Amino acid sequence: MEELLIVLNKDEDTLSFIDLAKKEVVKTIETDHNPHEIAISPDKRQAFVTCSLGNAVDVIDIESMEIAERITEEDFAFPHGVGVTTSGRLYIASTKSSMIHIFDASDYELLRKFPTYQHLSHMIEFSPDEKRIYVPNIGSHNITVIDAEKDEILTHIPVGKGPEGIAVHPGGNELYVANQHDGTLYVLDTKTYETLHKRRLGSVPVRLVFAKDGKYALVPNRESDDVSIIDTKHIVKGETRPWEIKRLPVGVWPGGTVFNEDNTIAYVANNKTNDISIIDMRTLKEKGRIEAGIHPDGIAYLKR
Repeated sequence: MEELLIVLNKDEDTLSFIDLAKKEVVKTIETDHNPHEIAISPDKRQAFVTCSLGNAVDVIDIESMEIAERITEEDFAFPHGVGVTTSGRLYIASTKSSMIHIFDASDYELLRKFPTYQHLSHMIEFSPDEKRIYVPNIGSHNITVIDAEKDEILTHIPVGKGPEGIAVHPGGNELYVANQHDGTLYVLDTKTYETLHKRRLGSVPVRLVFAKDGKYALVPNRESDDVSIIDTKHIVKGETRPWEIKRLPVGVWPGGTVFNEDNTIAYVANNKTNDISIIDMRTLKEKGRIEAGIHPDGIAYLKR
């Protein structure tokens, strides 16, 4: 078995495969313009990369480490958020057109597209059962909720200013949202959409990712150059609540963040220092860096 990071170097239009045993780049390939976000297919054979300024999605054959296909669509305008379901549906959020595109992940046929009617629809996040899709709208300060079985918009939930980072707790009952313009974390009930908690984060939080066991959430704060470590079930005087237990300095302009398979290590792409921070989740300390390309951002972990 080997462990790889796939890292998008957005300001040199490349993608790097990093061998985590060696902690070095084993291959770099050219992509379309400005690769931002990445999702790996459930069978681990393909990766889908949104190239935002190229208005395209590159399909990467993971075995050959080459581009197998390039998807374009007339309503792509800064395609950014990307996700693939276990049933093989590929979802793309096109930020500047505020369109959601749905493709067949096997033959790349466009199945459907529709607008959110909100401003700057930016990311794709699935519920654990894949029945709901959550899309943060940076310019409208809300979250669009989509019924994935009917491909219909259910509602728009108000949150803080400039929501971008978003993830559903693995338990399925709570939606975490990082709001970049006011530096806050909102925790919402996924059934009632009630705001359960509000927390202060660092400056310009841009992503949010859970460990698979749900114990920790990590939020990279772009302009304070650190990562907020959230204990999702922190107990104080008998009260259980999500709480920032540490704000860990990393490189400059942290962005894409991912855990390894057993939640013991997290990796954070630092845009302006062109490297990847390695965080030991047992000690909650940075234990090293891996060199990357120019302005690494989107990142994925793969064990095969």
